[in-house]
Amino acid sequence: MKRIGRHHRPFYRICVMDSRVHREGKAIEEVGWYDTSVADKSKRVSVKLDRVEYWVSVGASMSDRVATLVKKVKTNRFGVAAPPPALIKPKELPVPAEEGAAPAEAEAAPAAEGGEAG
Repeated sequence: MKRIGRHHRPFYRICVMDSRVHREGKAIEEVGWYDTSVADKSKRVSVKLDRVEYWVSVGASMSDRVATLVKKVKTNRFGVAAPPPALIKPKELPVPAEEGAAPAEAEAAPAAEGGEAG
């Protein structure tokens, strides 16, 4: 697969390559494409199956990802998009104490000290 496209939006061409050429080098033949940004999974891939079968018959080997894509195209099983996760109820916040009323323990503490005056 030869990667083309822009940053964060990949587009791949499925190519027949010589093993001595780098990934973006000159291809012997382009036999399809794969676009990851298409929402419908069955329309993401286009492969010329007859040309793929020809090149495999003359000794070419497919990469793991290309083999997976070709298998999905042949069987027409692309799967369905997973449903979004269920919403989780947010945690309840603790109820704050009222500002005007102080706790009973805080009011009793200064009286027990002996009543020091300023």
